[in-house]
Amino acid sequence: MTTSLVPQSRKTIDRAKALNCLLVNQFATPGLGSLMAGRVLEGIVQLLLAVAGFCCVVGWFAQIVYATYRQMNEHRPASLPSSWLGKIGFILFIASWLLSWITSLSVLRTASKNEAANPPKLPPPKIR
Repeated sequence: MTTSLVPQSRKTIDRAKALNCLLVNQFATPGLGSLMAGRVLEGIVQLLLAVAGFCCVVGWFAQIVYATYRQMNEHRPASLPSSWLGKIGFILFIASWLLSWITSLSVLRTASKNEAANPPKLPPPKIR
């Protein structure tokens, strides 16, 4: 496997690879499919947004768990932490998912144009 610093968006991408990139972007981690398709800048931005959103949601959840633990041990009502961290996390993750959706559609459109411009060549028939 060779790694190149030249963006692959200038290279041709087929429809099967574009569909794989879409599936990874939408169902695994936003940004990874974009990186697979050679969209480096878009992929890094999407991946950073997704990781930041995930960290915010985990931090918010940890605050809730800690407040609940204190409430159980101190036997008095405890105030739950504010939900701003969780809201920001969800917004960041949804933004990264939407950006990866836009990039995935762009990659699919580029693959369709590439296949229309360069149809696959069939081997000549073998006559016996």
